[in-house]
Amino acid sequence: MSNTLEGKVVLVTGASSGIGQATALAVSKAGARVAVGARRADRLKTLAEDAPGEVLVLELDVTDRQSVQDAVAATIERFGALDALVNNAGVMLSGMILDADTTEWTRMVETNLLGSMYAVHAALPHLLASKGAVVQISSTSGRASSAASGVYAATKFGITAFSEALRQEVTTQGVRVIVVEPGFVSTELASHITDPDIQAMAKTMAESMRTLQPEDIAGAVLYALTQPEHVAVNEILIRPTDQTR
Repeated sequence: MSNTLEGKVVLVTGASSGIGQATALAVSKAGARVAVGARRADRLKTLAEDAPGEVLVLELDVTDRQSVQDAVAATIERFGALDALVNNAGVMLSGMILDADTTEWTRMVETNLLGSMYAVHAALPHLLASKGAVVQISSTSGRASSAASGVYAATKFGITAFSEALRQEVTTQGVRVIVVEPGFVSTELASHITDPDIQAMAKTMAESMRTLQPEDIAGAVLYALTQPEHVAVNEILIRPTDQTR
């Protein structure tokens, strides 16, 4: 194993903050050429300035299939190949099922689940050519559902199901599929929750523990991507030590 991704090309979605931003920086430091995509392209420009290696900034909306296809095409045009896709774009709009604003459900399904599926679909021919890797950023909610996280958990369970089918389809062709399931991470994710009670609950829970940092998850992604080609780290469950469930 080596900690280098020298000469490799990595596309990271949802790279404008949090885990995506930290992962883009980590793989850049490891020598990769990185394409970073997000809706907030202005934030990506700062990331590109901070990264030590070559970075391609892409305005990307994963819910728009054409936007995803264009981002992959632009990555190939710029770098000539694609070695890893890090599917990180996601939203967590927690809330109870009764009286829910179902437009939030649609947004979570379109971003977290369909968005990651669109990205895999667009990237896969190139990843097969390079014997590359797909990294799916899931969640502990992809293993255990709980009250007020029904739809978010459903999207993350969906990612796990899709990823396992994908793994079975492509692993003998050299493409590795890696599902990373973080527990509480200190990111903007919970700040998008619109229900004030649920947001307060999430804040209290986060304050009750030493939360993970985005860099902790980036380190796990880097570990999986830098294993020898015959080693597939298919799943990484990573919680704060203080998190009980």
